[in-house]
Amino acid sequence: MNISQSQSHVVSEAQWRAGTYSLLANLLAAAPDDAILTTLRTITADDNPLKGAMALAWCELSAAAHQAQASDLAAEYHNLFIGLGRGELVPYGSWYLTGFLMEKPLVQLRRDLATLGYQRPTDNCEPEDHAAALCEVMAMLIRDATGSLQIQRQFFETHLGSWMETFFRDLQGARNACFYRAVGGLGQTFMTLEKQYLNMLV
Repeated sequence: MNISQSQSHVVSEAQWRAGTYSLLANLLAAAPDDAILTTLRTITADDNPLKGAMALAWCELSAAAHQAQASDLAAEYHNLFIGLGRGELVPYGSWYLTGFLMEKPLVQLRRDLATLGYQRPTDNCEPEDHAAALCEVMAMLIRDATGSLQIQRQFFETHLGSWMETFFRDLQGARNACFYRAVGGLGQTFMTLEKQYLNMLV
């Protein structure tokens, strides 16, 4: 492989990683609409550079999208993450790490986000340690020219790696999950590979 081919591979890999994070962020922030479901239905195993478990997870998500209707997923999302008082799952880092919301992990996250130059949009009232927000930050770090692999690894290890695999595993086993069971499978597989990838290249 020559230098230009190697650089092209790295760019493609980064685009795929950022795109996967963005997809997870969108699916965790709100129930998917018809446009997202249509896109998911077109995915095949050949649409990502990895094979094996990751390719299988993509295929299972695509199959779940084929069986899903956007009108039904709003209720599924509500039962999983919102509920009456709280949903079946609580998708926040502080909750998974301490058992409480708005705890020290969120304080550290806000400090690190400020150092990176990121801040919560004024129209978003969700705490920054929501799983969707953390996936979106990782996508931005990958796309940002200043977001080196070292920065990505540090942010991942501090704010995602310690709990998000468990969250996605819980999502796969949630009693209210149907479509989102496949989201959990994709998320858990991706988090496992991300941990290996960042440890290998940095």
